[in-house]
Amino acid sequence: MTLQNRVSPDGEIHADPMRGMFMGNRGGRFHDPHTRELARARWRSRAWICCRTAFRDSHRQVMGQGYTELFFLDEVSALAAGHRPCFECRRTEARAFQAAWARAGLSPDMPRAGGMDAVLDAERRCGRAKRVHPMAFEALPDGAMFRSGEDVLVKNAGRLLRWGFAGYREVRELSLSGSVDVLTPPAVVRVLGAGYRPVWHESAHT
Repeated sequence: MTLQNRVSPDGEIHADPMRGMFMGNRGGRFHDPHTRELARARWRSRAWICCRTAFRDSHRQVMGQGYTELFFLDEVSALAAGHRPCFECRRTEARAFQAAWARAGLSPDMPRAGGMDAVLDAERRCGRAKRVHPMAFEALPDGAMFRSGEDVLVKNAGRLLRWGFAGYREVRELSLSGSVDVLTPPAVVRVLGAGYRPVWHESAHT
């Protein structure tokens, strides 16, 4: 049974057989634990996090009695969807994200998780058409995802990659300039620009 628990960079949740590198949640359960199908809701709190798929030998039944487990191709995809690193199972990465948040000028002091969640929640809810915001292509840091027609694209080390549930493919036939419709929340774009380095799927390096 293919469960509806794979998250695309626009934050939507799909049923897809490919398994991602990271798991996450949105603060609670919004599926039926008996049918393992989603209800109408798509989150339970403004804390959207990106977690490891294995931690301290814990074992879970996916979409059982607990919170709704979500899966991402990689951390780049999770950040685009509006999730941040988990302070429990990914503490090193969460602290690096926190430090980059401060360097980006998003907080006068080292931010707390709740403060970052409030900013990201507001950006996810800001009513943008198709959940995008315009930015100059040339100004985008590596890891900031954007739409081009029906495709989701991202820059990585001088290359342009097309996202998919199974991985990335390099795009050679497309030349971009000017404004693009960015999916990654504005605060996260600034965090990436301030030096946070997310984990990429292996296909991004081939």
